Amino acid sequence: MRVRRPGPRKRPAPAAAAPGAGPGLRRLSDYAWRLLVVAVAAYLVLTVLGQFHLITLAAFLALVITSVIRPLVDLAARAVPRPLAVLIGLAVALLLPAGLLALIGENVADDVSRLAREFQGGLDRLEKLLKGPPLHLEPTSFDDLKQKVSDFAAKHRATLISTVVNGAHRAVEIGTGAALALFMSVFFLHSGERMWRWTAAQLPPAAADHLDRGGRVAWRTFAGYTRGIFVVAASNAIMVGISLFLLDVPLALPLTVLEFLASFVPLVGSPIAMLVAALVALAARGPVIAIVVLLLIVVIGQIEGHLLHPLVMSRAVSLHPVVVAVSVLAGSIAAGVIGAVVAVPAVSVLWSVYAELRRPRPAPPSTP
Repeated sequence: MRVRRPGPRKRPAPAAAAPGAGPGLRRLSDYAWRLLVVAVAAYLVLTVLGQFHLITLAAFLALVITSVIRPLVDLAARAVPRPLAVLIGLAVALLLPAGLLALIGENVADDVSRLAREFQGGLDRLEKLLKGPPLHLEPTSFDDLKQKVSDFAAKHRATLISTVVNGAHRAVEIGTGAALALFMSVFFLHSGERMWRWTAAQLPPAAADHLDRGGRVAWRTFAGYTRGIFVVAASNAIMVGISLFLLDVPLALPLTVLEFLASFVPLVGSPIAMLVAALVALAARGPVIAIVVLLLIVVIGQIEGHLLHPLVMSRAVSLHPVVVAVSVLAGSIAAGVIGAVVAVPAVSVLWSVYAELRRPRPAPPSTP
């Protein structure tokens, strides 16, 4: 009797995949939920930092101070003890702005009467220009405008007083934050390396290694950006100051300092400062000098964009101009002027840390 051997069992046909559920869609969904988690984490971090904005800004300012004067402190520490080198660096960092502010105050006191006369003359010239062709404005328009300004000031006097009081409160906050930043910068300059090693040692070895790598590349990027933007801002201020002095524009020194401070806001800060200088030039020297100052916006912008930034900032920041513009706009929407200043270095640091951590760590050299 022949026994039949069971044949191979037929496997059931695979179920048809759901329409659209291909590998591309699954990969996209994987990236989507990861990006969602990152966005939620970033939102929570920004919310917490916003609740303690004074401490956050003080820490940021302390890091800026440390990155700028640490080369001077390291140089002085070769000849004197480290604590004395820190005192020397901080003294230089405090005395230079104080002397500059004193010089600006003296310059403004000398030019304020002259500027008032020239400003009135500039307004008269502007009024005559608007009365002439092709606008032919009526003289009563200027009287109505002056009356509306007076009525607005009288009607909103309480609001203006409240604004002044709030400004005084904000000045107290700024002073407190500056004192805290100075206090923190002393320890960053004196023992920042030891503080960082202690922080990394509190984590497991694998996490400590990632933290150390990311933290060091973040500091290099931040310090490079800060020193670079100082060089760019100083270069812009020197060019603007020389031009305003040659054009005999009043308050040239304060406008130069305004250009220096405004250059810390990428893309938009320098043109806004130059527009202020153009308005002063229009009121004091007339429309021709004002047009020359406006042309300086184009010239200095070209020098900054095609010469200074590629030479000074290329090693520290490798961001596309579109990314810089979007970062500045997003920062200004989120936190005003402070957000616009902080946005680009923050994005630069995050990108450099991401690029460092995704790169495999080089293997140690093998011993023969």
